[in-house]
Amino acid sequence: MARTPELYDTPASRLDSYVAQWLQPSREWKEEVLEAVQTVQKFLREEHFEGEHGLDQEVRVLKVVKVGSFGNGTVLRSTAELVVFLSCFHSFQEEAKHHQAILSLIWKKLWGCQDLLALGLEDMEIVQGVPDALVFTIQTRKTAELVTVTIMPAYRALGSSVSTSQPQPEVYVSLIETHGYPGNFSPSFSELQRNFVKHQPTKLKSLLRLLKHWYQQYVKAKCPRAALPPVYALELLTIYAWEMGTKEEESFRLDEGFTTVMELLQEYQLLCIYWTKYYTFQNAVIKGFIRKQLKRDRPIILDPADPTHNVAEGYRWDIVAQRASQCLKQNCCYDNRENPVPSWIVERARDIQVTVEQWGYSDLTLRVNPYEPIKKVKEKIWQSRGYLGQYHLSFQDPDGKRQLLNSRCSFAYYGIFSNIHIHLMETISPEIQVFVRHSNGGSHTYTTDPKSFILGLKQQIEDKQGLPRKQQLLEFQGQVLQDWLSLWSYGIRNGDTLLLSKKRAGKFPFPPS
Repeated sequence: MARTPELYDTPASRLDSYVAQWLQPSREWKEEVLEAVQTVQKFLREEHFEGEHGLDQEVRVLKVVKVGSFGNGTVLRSTAELVVFLSCFHSFQEEAKHHQAILSLIWKKLWGCQDLLALGLEDMEIVQGVPDALVFTIQTRKTAELVTVTIMPAYRALGSSVSTSQPQPEVYVSLIETHGYPGNFSPSFSELQRNFVKHQPTKLKSLLRLLKHWYQQYVKAKCPRAALPPVYALELLTIYAWEMGTKEEESFRLDEGFTTVMELLQEYQLLCIYWTKYYTFQNAVIKGFIRKQLKRDRPIILDPADPTHNVAEGYRWDIVAQRASQCLKQNCCYDNRENPVPSWIVERARDIQVTVEQWGYSDLTLRVNPYEPIKKVKEKIWQSRGYLGQYHLSFQDPDGKRQLLNSRCSFAYYGIFSNIHIHLMETISPEIQVFVRHSNGGSHTYTTDPKSFILGLKQQIEDKQGLPRKQQLLEFQGQVLQDWLSLWSYGIRNGDTLLLSKKRAGKFPFPPS
């Protein structure tokens, strides 16, 4: 097989053909690897484990599922991950209790399988991870290519069939209340993880293959001993970039998507990504737990199928960021005119819904990015409601403490990355002062409530200057002010100047009603 050309020597305009020619597995290769993997699956389905290693019951295999890159259709290398759902696990607690015993049983039984020994079964070991797993190699029959197989036993938390709809909230409540190590029970949700990637558009899978190839060749191969993020985290980040950057368009430029992910990797400390496809904020237990998760140190990339697992936590993202910075200087990120490939506009966190509550007013709903300054939120409140008084904004922390929001900070500063209710409270009188300049050059100052009618200001002018209300013509920025509208409806703020003139007889600024 010819050696794959260097990605860094490939112009951005040729990335599509690069993926098609060098990263897309052939049908023959997939069929040969699948045949080897199916031999393992057949062994697992037919094997029974009886009364050993502390198990007082016959253990049956309920289902074997291909997951990971081989299962979701983005495989690059000869690897296969298998999740084995077992009859002895009736809860997450039981899985945790018997996990090691089951791994040992499978390890023992594998050595007695003649079909697998014929495939060169070797290098079998129980590898510590999240969760611990059994890893070994076998060979394909025709080309003797080595295939690395990973087996993970799991509790069948989702039942006998997995649909595309959301699981019952009780499943996630049980997961949360088990208080397991983050990610240890993720294999129970592996079918959802697989489907989340598997059902994505073909072009997006090409982008996933390209990113994973870069990751294996220019990050993992260069830093083999570093604690680098799992490939799954890179897959999720890429899917998020596509969702936000293209609005889920199935046709897009591969080079722009590649560049976008590289830029996101450089700003990993700002990432806070999650989905509500399989779990939502509707259940109080799930809602409270997710909000605590989103307040943790970034980067945050919550597994869309397992809210207890931040797949980005605890890894050397700084190394990945350095490699991404180097990648952006290579040919694969430049067009034929030697210009950098443009990236998509992708916020580092999703917009959230902010509901503004104020006593005596109906609620105001705004869409806000968590990284926007609170000052901009206040501007949106003014634009929507025309509120001109001095006030402060506060929110109720989940632990019961109410906090004030600093205008110079953002919602992200407070760890707020999900929908929230905030409270608006006046701090002093909302009255403002305006200057009224007469046509003869004289000027007077008036104090008024910006929500009061223009007619009220005219009454003050009549009382102070003696000019009857019906004869007054008030203007602001070239616009004649109508009696039954308020000052704030015209955008009049504290310190603004209005022009006063006397109406001419028989002249009306507006047609009389």
